[in-house]
Amino acid sequence: MTDDYEHYEAVVVGAGPGGAAAAATLARNGVETVVLERGVDAGSKNVTGGLIYAEESAPYTIDGIFPGFREHATERPVTDYYIHNIAGEQVRTFDITDGHEHDTEWADAVLRRKMDSWMAEQVHEITREAGGGLLTEVKVDGLLREDGEIVGVTCEELDPIKADFVVAADGVNSELAREAGLMDWEEPEEWFQGVKAVVDMPGDTINDRFGIDDDEGEAHLFSGDLYDGVRGGGFLYTNQDSLCIGNVFHLDSIVEEEAEVQDLLDALLTHPVLAQWLGDEYDEREYSAKLVPDSKKAANPSPHQGRLVLVGDAGGQMQAQGPIIKGMNHAVTAGALAAEAFVEARSRGEPDSAGERYERRLHDEGVMAKLRPARYEVASTLGENDTATQLAERALDSSVGRLGVRMADRAGLLEKAYSSPYLATMMPDTKTPYVTLPTLIGEELGAKVEAESTVEPPSLEERIGDLTYDTDVGNPHIVVDDNSFEASGAAVTACPVSAMDYGGGCYRDETVQTNGDEKRVVSLDTQPCVECGTCAIVADTQWEHPRGGKGVEFREG
Repeated sequence: MTDDYEHYEAVVVGAGPGGAAAAATLARNGVETVVLERGVDAGSKNVTGGLIYAEESAPYTIDGIFPGFREHATERPVTDYYIHNIAGEQVRTFDITDGHEHDTEWADAVLRRKMDSWMAEQVHEITREAGGGLLTEVKVDGLLREDGEIVGVTCEELDPIKADFVVAADGVNSELAREAGLMDWEEPEEWFQGVKAVVDMPGDTINDRFGIDDDEGEAHLFSGDLYDGVRGGGFLYTNQDSLCIGNVFHLDSIVEEEAEVQDLLDALLTHPVLAQWLGDEYDEREYSAKLVPDSKKAANPSPHQGRLVLVGDAGGQMQAQGPIIKGMNHAVTAGALAAEAFVEARSRGEPDSAGERYERRLHDEGVMAKLRPARYEVASTLGENDTATQLAERALDSSVGRLGVRMADRAGLLEKAYSSPYLATMMPDTKTPYVTLPTLIGEELGAKVEAESTVEPPSLEERIGDLTYDTDVGNPHIVVDDNSFEASGAAVTACPVSAMDYGGGCYRDETVQTNGDEKRVVSLDTQPCVECGTCAIVADTQWEHPRGGKGVEFREG
């Protein structure tokens, strides 16, 4: 019966950077390619912090694939990069621009709705010339198989589509990757969670408050004690007429600390260090969240099965190592390399070898070495254990440790260390580099921030109310298998649209009477869901994306 299905040489699932790069490269090489995007528009389902990089060492860059990209799809270039170590109201700032510019041709701030929509227009025209095109509001929900082999995809809104090559660029919550057994959601320590606010600010005000011109932009990172021991940090990026401000934390740390992530965002927004930029007026355009794979643990070194290949977040290709936070550029490279692999395989009459050729390219071009650095493997083995962590914490807390921090600063070593890509790839995922050391630096070396914050962030209810939803009534995309608080209660605090004392979010803490006994359970309402996927990891659920065009629609992303 599959002979009756529509056939394309290539199907690309997802119109983000990785999917766009794959589709454009395929079509320019004469490959008949169709792109399927589940949002009402490309970018409407996507969220970034976010910066997109062009690396000098990369075989592909986004502006190389899409001429005019920087002029039409980005916000401001990042010309200055800082990290702030915070202890209470004391802050010690280091200029880490040198580290940021290592292997960097350019880096621009972006908003995904604007960026992805512009790329989608280019992709649609390029793929149409090769006999394909781009379709929105189509949810690809599975892999089409024939005699056990992948031969295409299945969709909720369309008949199945056969293809010689399937590119899963459907993001961090990729259903195709999970169905193929190439990615799973079993371990919270393999994931980060990002929560972000887009803050309205006129361009001339940005220029004045940050001391920059129209063709300049700044990036700021924040770490220390303002997050109550949760491992991770904050960021601020300047756009043309807005700021992106948010946090990225290790998901397992959020769960362990029972932290409510919207409160952690508010802790950053209301800290005096931001008062110099935010001023007296605070207008939040959009609240959003997403999961981020920790490539050091999650990047699949062999991201293919049969005709299927994974690119971008779907394959865990997100590099977050200290102040190095890169993902979209790796998705672009991976998408183009995957397309290149299929074109070569097809030309040799061996289309089924595309996956193996793609894997070789990821390794030969150094992509996997960046995503899963060997130095981290050694450092994590030695440093990510209770004994090593306790020794490091005691050493820093001693008089000798504090003296060492002061001496290192006088010698300029701390700023150099924060700017070192080499050291960033070795940083262990423990409390020490995320919380203890930045706090100590703030205490010993910081200056008290004199400004006072007058920011009053919106409530969680207001943030949810300001989002746009097309609720798929009667078709919940999440089902709780075990509603006991023991099994699924972590979602009440970890979910970015839920909280313990808020009854209007996705997950709610309830006490029910059962045979005369009280039982603590969680209830679920998927209407406010921002589709981050957090609960799929921290709760006992069945999770899938909403149907095409349904669910949340981000205006900024």
